[in-house]
Amino acid sequence: MPAARGQFLRFTLVGGTGYVVNLCVYWTLLALGMHYLAAAAVSFLVAAVNNFLWNRTWTFAARGRRWLGQCLRALFVSSLSLGLNQIFLVALVAADAGRIEAQAVAILLATPFSFAANKLWAFAPGTGDEVGVRAPARA
Repeated sequence: MPAARGQFLRFTLVGGTGYVVNLCVYWTLLALGMHYLAAAAVSFLVAAVNNFLWNRTWTFAARGRRWLGQCLRALFVSSLSLGLNQIFLVALVAADAGRIEAQAVAILLATPFSFAANKLWAFAPGTGDEVGVRAPARA
């Protein structure tokens, strides 16, 4: 279990940088007049790229695996996380939370799902994307 705790700590540190990136991009886009949901989507994707690169190299130490498979799985997880984020964001804004505050809370609420899906699927060993490992041929 200590390895999982270390991974979660690294994931939260990476997520912390992504959190700051997300909120800074979101605030900037709102200041430029972008609709809050579009700004949330763009800022989430910018942060997702940041997080993917750091999680691949540091959190899950998955550098020895094929990049494309991980990237596609992480993008899928990020898309689902973005959907959760948008649901939370709409609900919080509808409840009269400020848009910046609502985004900050929505990110936190989507994080547990994101960690579990990334750990158990996107960056999991044995997904067939290890360099030099071929998937079994189908009959």
